[in-house]
Amino acid sequence: MTTYAGVRPTQRTPFARYRHSLWLLTKRDLHVRYTTNALGYVWSVLDPLLMAGIYYVVFVEIFHRGGTGEQPYIVFLLSGLLPWTWFNAAVLDFTRAFSREAKLIRSTAIPRTIWVNRIVLSKGIEFLFSLPVLAIFAIVAGAELNWRAVLFPLALLIQTIMLVGLGMIIAPVVVFFKDLERAVRLILRLLFYASAIVFQLDDVPSSFKPLIALNPLVGLFGLYRSAFFPNDLDWGLVLISAVGALVFLVLGILVFRRTIRTVLKEM
Repeated sequence: MTTYAGVRPTQRTPFARYRHSLWLLTKRDLHVRYTTNALGYVWSVLDPLLMAGIYYVVFVEIFHRGGTGEQPYIVFLLSGLLPWTWFNAAVLDFTRAFSREAKLIRSTAIPRTIWVNRIVLSKGIEFLFSLPVLAIFAIVAGAELNWRAVLFPLALLIQTIMLVGLGMIIAPVVVFFKDLERAVRLILRLLFYASAIVFQLDDVPSSFKPLIALNPLVGLFGLYRSAFFPNDLDWGLVLISAVGALVFLVLGILVFRRTIRTVLKEM
């Protein structure tokens, strides 16, 4: 019988069994993405690179605005677009978390939250895989790394908590309301422009600035960017991000617990 760290499977703690199952499902997702496509790794960075290229051409080459006051602008773009890609891809996958593998979900006894968390983990690993691209652009463009880079794990933690909470809300609710999948796509398009990814919060008109500042992604992306752009770190906005992530997590747990039995019947 196969053992796990010297312990038989039946002797594993519930947490160890959950962690093992989560990792197996995550590895399967990454295997499918990277081994069944000839350009496996390239697809992880192609979308943010393409978007960064478009915005760079529009703001810098066409309108000669330099994008924002933060330079180099291409590094400013990528340091926001890469975590956005993780967020966007995970939220889109949440809408199909249960429908994609309904038979397997019904037939297994593992906790159903694992089908949400494996999306967060697999997309998070893809985000980490994309960081060397940011490093290359930062070196070529001459962006200076500062001590705030040590806050990177905090940004990862906040985004992970936020996504887990959102996943436990979206994944079960979309089973009952199929149109929610399309609604989520529209919301994400609006959210992209409301998250200060291609511009700084200081560039927003004062009448809209308080509303944009309430978006928990603004402080989160500023935390990521602070490794290269110290002025983007605003602890007040980071606090909003952290509180927002915890609120989503609590709501997600409540929604998931209340709906999961009905979800399994509807699938």
